[in-house]
Amino acid sequence: MTGRIAFQGELGAYSHQACQQACPDMEVVPCTTFEDVVELTRSGTVDLGMLAVENSTYGRVADVHSLLPKSGLHIVAEAFVRVHVNLLGVPGATLADVREAHGHVVILPQCASFLRSHGIAGRVSSDNARAAREVAEAGDKTRAALASELAAQIYGLDVLAAHIEDHKNNTTRFLVMSREADHSRRAEQMITTFTFQVRNIPAALYKAMGGFATNGVNMTKLESYMVGGSFIATEFYADIEGHPDDANVALALEELRYFTNNINIMGVYPSDRTRG
Repeated sequence: MTGRIAFQGELGAYSHQACQQACPDMEVVPCTTFEDVVELTRSGTVDLGMLAVENSTYGRVADVHSLLPKSGLHIVAEAFVRVHVNLLGVPGATLADVREAHGHVVILPQCASFLRSHGIAGRVSSDNARAAREVAEAGDKTRAALASELAAQIYGLDVLAAHIEDHKNNTTRFLVMSREADHSRRAEQMITTFTFQVRNIPAALYKAMGGFATNGVNMTKLESYMVGGSFIATEFYADIEGHPDDANVALALEELRYFTNNINIMGVYPSDRTRG
């Protein structure tokens, strides 16, 4: 696929790596915020948007799940990126020189054991790739960045220590967003993502979920978040295995509609081959 794809972060970010992995022939467009990615995609300035939604160590990415339903965009693919954290320093620096490591607030806890064992102080940066760029610009051997090998290549840094993350299965899931929905595609394994609100009746959520159990539909994700800051208005975000045209999925969704309001199918797309 050719065209342009937007991502949140600077060149060399893990989101940039996700774009290269999922859409290697597309031109990448870095954005400051997730909202910027959505707006560029919605306006047609870019063809696709790449959004990080959850990390196996840190959990879900704040605000993205509440941003997606009102974005007007559709999920057309998913990508799983193995997040290898590397300590990047200026050319000529050694691990012993480093006193500070700069990285996003999410990445610092992911390599806390390494930093502590080497007496390196963690410093918060707004973006891992930005940290790499700023370390390269500063030229200070005592400062390092926590970022990807891609960032090292882009900013001319040395990998002083590779794969220093505490959890060796550290993985981030990304969703590829498009202005156009495409529910016609078929693959051996499909994922359907949707949001819904339960009706204000006793045991509504329990009854709504029963349709998936009785029809043999595997729900791989169910998360809730408040709507409009209200403690009594809750929206649910769900991923299930299968296609809405599958007989068992159609029956489960029909039962869901009876107990819920505002069902919004956000995407029907092939399961990524690396999904664990």
